[in-house]
Amino acid sequence: MANQKIIRVNEEIQKEVAEIIRGDSIKDARMKDIMVSVTAVDTTTDLKNAKIFISVLQDNKKDDVLDVLNGSSKFIRKELARRINLRNTPEISFKLDNSIAYGIKMAKIIHEVMDK
Repeated sequence: MANQKIIRVNEEIQKEVAEIIRGDSIKDARMKDIMVSVTAVDTTTDLKNAKIFISVLQDNKKDDVLDVLNGSSKFIRKELARRINLRNTPEISFKLDNSIAYGIKMAKIIHEVMDK
């Protein structure tokens, strides 16, 4: 199990990255009107790397959003360094988390079965 410091760093990175994405900081037309959620952050114990898991509700936009965020990772990292007081700000990469979409899909299936 990760130690308390890593857990706190993960939570802080998750909160700040969500704010950066929600704000108008990333100026790319592909991000316009897209709902993106930061679902989890997994930082290595040496704080050198962090995987940021995101969920995108519009299925047809997932690859575009992932490309934009990974392309903006240096900017997002710089913003994180400005907002969070860490000795080293981790290199970040974004990964898709399909758990929310999967949960919605399963809920619909269950609802359909219950109606029959």
